[in-house]
This record gives sequence, C-alpha cells and structure tokens, in this order.
Amino acid sequence: MTTTPAYEAVLKGGKYPAKAHAKRVAAYIRSKLPNNGEGAVLPAVIYLESRATKLLEDNDEAEPFRQRRPFYYMTGCPLADSYFMYDMASDKSTLFIPPIDPESVMWSGLPVTAEEAIAQWDVDEVKYVADVNPTLAALGAKISSSSSGKSTVYAIGGQVSDQTTFLGFDDKDFSLLKEAIDECRVVKSAYELALMAKANDVSSAAHRDVLAHVGKATNERELEARFVGHCMAKGLPNQSYHSIVASGRAAATLHYVKNDQPMANKLNLLLDAGSEYNCYAADITRTFPISGKFSPESRAIYDIVLRMQLECIGLLKENVLWDDVHLHAHKVAIDGLLALGILKGDKEAILQNRTSVAFFPHGLGHYLGMDTHDTGGHANYADKDTMFRYLRVRGNLPAGSVITVEPGIYFCEFIIRPYLKDPAHSKFIDEAVLDKYWDVGGVRIEDNLVITKTGSSNLTSAPKDPDEMLAIINSAH
Repeated sequence: MTTTPAYEAVLKGGKYPAKAHAKRVAAYIRSKLPNNGEGAVLPAVIYLESRATKLLEDNDEAEPFRQRRPFYYMTGCPLADSYFMYDMASDKSTLFIPPIDPESVMWSGLPVTAEEAIAQWDVDEVKYVADVNPTLAALGAKISSSSSGKSTVYAIGGQVSDQTTFLGFDDKDFSLLKEAIDECRVVKSAYELALMAKANDVSSAAHRDVLAHVGKATNERELEARFVGHCMAKGLPNQSYHSIVASGRAAATLHYVKNDQPMANKLNLLLDAGSEYNCYAADITRTFPISGKFSPESRAIYDIVLRMQLECIGLLKENVLWDDVHLHAHKVAIDGLLALGILKGDKEAILQNRTSVAFFPHGLGHYLGMDTHDTGGHANYADKDTMFRYLRVRGNLPAGSVITVEPGIYFCEFIIRPYLKDPAHSKFIDEAVLDKYWDVGGVRIEDNLVITKTGSSNLTSAPKDPDEMLAIINSAH
C-alpha cells in the first residue's frame, strides 16, 4: 500500500500564497519608512516584470527560460513577458499576461487566458500586457489625488523595460523592493515548504537510484544522466543547479563541473545534485565508494563528516547563531583528524590558528528556497577570519527558514600544499600520515533542514548511513 506524502495534500489544497507574500513585502517596506509608515494608507505601488522571452544568438529558438524570482514570489506565475503591480493602499494585486497571438498559436498552441490565470494564481485581477501603462498612469493619478502624501512606485533597478512609464507618480524607488523581497523570502510558508518537500522527495529517490547503478557505470556522465532522468520521469525536469558528479580526487574540487571522467580505479563518488519543483530547490550531497566497499581511509573520513553533520543538526533550533554551529563543525573535524594523526598538537591551538580550514574551507551551509544559495544570508566575504569568510549565512536562524547542513573534509593539494609550506600551520599537520589520504578526494554530506522553534525537520531522505548505502550498491552488483 502506497502512502500519499503529506506535502501532496498541501499542494492540492491551495494556491501558491502570492497575496500573502505581497502583504509581507508591503509591511517590510512600511517598516523602513520614517515613523514606520504610520498614519493613513501608504500611497504606493509595487511594480515587477517577469523575464522576457529572448532568442538564442544566431538562432530562432528561445533561450531556456528561468522566471525572475522576485516576480514569482509575488505572483506564483511562471509565464514570460508578464507584469505585476500591487496597490499598497487598496491591497489589490493585478497580473498582466501576454495576449493571444494567432500566428504564435499555430506553432505553440493556445496560451493561458485571463480567465484561466485568475483561477490558477493568487491575484485579484488579470489583464493583458497592453493595459500595463494605462493602468499604471490611472493608478498613479488616483493615488496622488486621493492622498496628502507623495505617491511612490517601488520597482527593482535594472528590471524595468524601456517601454514602461511611471507617469502620475511623484517618486520612484528602485532599491528598497529587492531588499524587501530578499528578506521576506527567508521564512517559508507551509505551501513553500511543501514544494521543497516534494523537490527533496524526488531528488532523494534519484540519489538512491544512482547508488543502485554506480556499480554498472564507467563514466561520471552516466550517473548524471541517471539522476536527471529519474527526476524528469517524476515530473521535475529542471535541476536546481549544475550537478556535481565527482569521482576520485576530483571530489576535492568544491564546484567540480566536468562530470565526464572515467571512474575506473577510483575510490569514491561525490554526488551533489537536486531538482527543483515549481521554482523551489532541493540541494543534496552524498559520498560513497564506487566499488561498494570503503577503503579504511575513506571510511574514517566519512565517519568524521557524518558525525560533523549529525552533531550540527542536533544544535539547530529557532534563533541559534549559525556562526556557532559552523564553529562546532570545525571542532568535530579537528577531533577526528587528530584521532587519525593527520593533525597533531593541541586542538585549541589548531582551532585558533585556523589550520582546519585547509581541510574544511567552505561554509557549513546556506539558506535554500527559490535559489540554491537563497537570499537573506548576509554573508561577509571580506571577513578576515578564514574560518568564517565563506559562510553564506551569518546571524540567528528564524523558525520557518530552510538551511543546508553540508560539512566536508577535502584533500585538495592546491589548498593544502601552501599550509604545509607555512610553519604556522605545518607544525600541526603530519605530512606522512596525510599522504595516505589524497585518493579519498573529498567527502561531503548535505541535507536540507527546516528550522522550528525547538529543533529542525529534515526534508532529505537520501540514504547516508554507510551500511545502508553499501547494501544498496552491493545488492545491485
């Protein structure tokens, strides 16, 4: 008996909550105004444009389309060449979609009509794009005549087409809206979490499928095809990002892109891959032995990384300082590498000296949502502290946010060799022991966690228990 996932009921029972998002963004804008926008209604309009259709250079085929995330957040609409406005005074949202073009219908079929759009998406009114400028002008004039304050249109700089005019508005603000949407996107609604749960469910099953076929593959590209094909067959054709399918020492390259190398005589495969569902991402990494049997060195590193991840997940809850969780991951890594003899000396001195960054150079994770590296993280890439420089999220985690937890240990010669030449670091590294581990490449384990008031909820079900992974690989041999 097959059980229907809980997220399916949420997705079937409602629409993408665009109107709630519009209200949240409007509230954020008010909070940034003098006196928090107190008084009468705010005479302002939010204006957004979708991405336009664009042909490939020297070709009559359209470029692959990716909806602008701010537009999708406020509309839930995936259509190109569309527009949106939200009257903050009347709480009215209007979506403008392309009209029916008879010549286009011959090639591409009938587009969405206004009647279909109002039923499908959470907006108050749907018009066609020819009405954008007249509607803006009428709305600007109406607001100005009925308000004692200046009328303002909020838009995103660089995302307003040349033909759009804001006649009738006293002021134009092209900076605050992007900030407002970026910050509001951090905390997800139940509907957004259901979208991400489905993306994770399908992606986790695709990871399991790769495990079951790794023993039959000879090249990295075969496994990428396996993952993408599984997701497409389940109705998720779009990937959240370019998959990383890195065998052997290539797993030490954090954002490896080749995915076309033979896998013979290599220890491990690192698979970092996730599909997206209706613009919402999954981002999952698993590392496993290609042969179905860990070497002693790769199993030792895997166990350290798994312990790093499990302990960090155990620290998660509302308002936890992400910097502290990241720091804890380094402490676990140092303990593990000391036990193996790769590191030597006093663990507190190693931590303070930041020598562990040679083996764990990236941040512990990032916010996840419509983008793989989602908005609102407030990274500080100018941080002089190498342990925190690449941390994509800084500060406290709110309930309802989704964050990846993806610790790793890597044996990248390009990164580690300079540490071996620096006396400040080399005194803490035993090079003779280290030489046994280069073929491990790198190990990373990544799950997607929803932050709750008292802990977290893991959206990712891809196998990561080493014995379970080995059983799947070996049962398919």
